[in-house]
Amino acid sequence: MPKGRPLVNGQRLLFARTFFRHPIMLGSVIPSSRFLIREVLDPIHWGRAQVLVEYGPGVGTITGEILARMRPNATLIAIETNPDFVRYLRSAYPDDRLRVVQGSAADVRTILREHGFESANYIISGIPFSTLPAPARERILRDTRAALEPGGSFLVYQFSARVLADLKRVFGDVQRGFQLLNILPAHLFFCTPEPRSLTTS
Repeated sequence: MPKGRPLVNGQRLLFARTFFRHPIMLGSVIPSSRFLIREVLDPIHWGRAQVLVEYGPGVGTITGEILARMRPNATLIAIETNPDFVRYLRSAYPDDRLRVVQGSAADVRTILREHGFESANYIISGIPFSTLPAPARERILRDTRAALEPGGSFLVYQFSARVLADLKRVFGDVQRGFQLLNILPAHLFFCTPEPRSLTTS
């Protein structure tokens, strides 16, 4: 039976411990607030969302909410680099619709194909783009654009607005939001690729 929103025993401790070990990887010591989660997920049309991808799910604060809203036959692919988080997610969310992958968002197209999909309806990301080296950031953004189905959206939350110029250049159409009720306050970017040619690596 599909499950979401697991018990949070140990969840915040694992998140905080990882932040102090790798602060650049997470960007904040506190997981996302319910206000931020609601605003990030609000643009998703759950009736048509068949394939979703989440970059950097961490301890699953947003993952659980996605699973709670998803259709019974939809799929969520969560791509996480941290092996501790990967193990936690696999044990905390025993949901057949969730596929937790230890890997990089830069390989999203390969990961989708490995799981039997050519594209995603929505990709959600909280990875701190402003701390990534420019070549890695560029590859992730371009491959994300290529991985979205026509009409798909890239939903991004950040603690800095520095990635905005790159998002506009790669995706074209970028709508903005801001959530003050979060530690730290978060910038939101809702990106829809414009129908134009874009060379990807």
